[in-house]
Amino acid sequence: MWYHLYEAQLQASAPFRAAAMGMKNVLARSSGTTLERQVLATLEMAGRAKLTHRRPPFEIPSVRVGDAVARVTEEVALHLPFGDLLHFRKDIDAVQPRVLVVAPLSGHFATLLRGTVRTLLQDHDVYVTDWLNARDVALRHGRFGFEDYVDYLIRFLEHLGPGAHMVAVCQPCVQALASTAIMAADNHPCEPKSLTLMAGPLDCRINPTTVNDLATNNPIDWFRTNLISTVPFPHPGWGRRVYPGFIQLTAFMSMNPQRHLDQHQNLFSHLMSGAAEEAETIKTFYDEYFAVLDLTEEFYLETVEWVFQDMRLPTGRLLHRGETIDPSAIRRTAILTVEGENDDICSVGQTSAAHDLASRLPPHLRHHHLQAGVGHYGVFNGRKWESQIYPRVKSVILSME
Repeated sequence: MWYHLYEAQLQASAPFRAAAMGMKNVLARSSGTTLERQVLATLEMAGRAKLTHRRPPFEIPSVRVGDAVARVTEEVALHLPFGDLLHFRKDIDAVQPRVLVVAPLSGHFATLLRGTVRTLLQDHDVYVTDWLNARDVALRHGRFGFEDYVDYLIRFLEHLGPGAHMVAVCQPCVQALASTAIMAADNHPCEPKSLTLMAGPLDCRINPTTVNDLATNNPIDWFRTNLISTVPFPHPGWGRRVYPGFIQLTAFMSMNPQRHLDQHQNLFSHLMSGAAEEAETIKTFYDEYFAVLDLTEEFYLETVEWVFQDMRLPTGRLLHRGETIDPSAIRRTAILTVEGENDDICSVGQTSAAHDLASRLPPHLRHHHLQAGVGHYGVFNGRKWESQIYPRVKSVILSME
């Protein structure tokens, strides 16, 4: 029902948004007076009032490597029904450490990690898990749940071959640690050399946040009844049961509505005053933030139940294909955990719990970094990520080469 109502609203408002942008383009030729600028700003705000459901471009055409600038080309290294292994190929001859960046599957596209990828590209051969929008995956491809996510990570690491490294951001830290443990137990030749876990909910019993409380305040059947919807025709995945990205976005924004209201008021002011650079910064952020993807029903519900409600990994009850996942099997992979001092989504202690779980890992392979003065997104994006966190990540990867 929710999806059909959303689609109806989107279609009904489309002509108004198109008319607003069309009128703005016409009036832009004479925008000298204060009133004219106010009208133009209002029209642009109205035209931008929508969500998108396609991945924005990464837009990383080049990156500095040492003293040179290398051209970057995106290519799909491996295509699977629910996600691609995206490779950022650089036109250089130097061999750099191969790194698999594991992007969250939580309502936004992998481009949310654009800044993370751009920084890593300076010194590494970077691959990214480019998850597809579930509403675009036909029913004939079957289900995609928590265990399938783990299987995809193992498959991607196998494609990269022995000696690769893995960097997981936020929600998939659980699957990244699980896949590494499975490969370690099997003595898999493609077990990652290092595993960096950044702001992930490995043990939600520690310092629970508002996000943790929201996940535990209701039984799993409540989530199934109230948050799951069916993809309508004519989308390729019509008939698939999903947790819609627009509902996830609403939940995110409701956690701090004043911040988003203030930002849009700032955008309007910048458009009014002609502060193009400041306006573009806000527009770029919300172009990304309002690009949403749907999660399959099974992946969303299993994540809520297994990670946030039952906390199966830290309590030794997480299974994969019928076998218990044992992080203590990890003995050769260096582990770096990264947390943000002000993270209100994944609090301090939830990620560093990996070191207790990987109990047989030698001390020289254990690393932790607590970054002062950053929230959740500051762990993997922004100035402190680039100047203080990334050097630690780079150092751990280099130490295992």
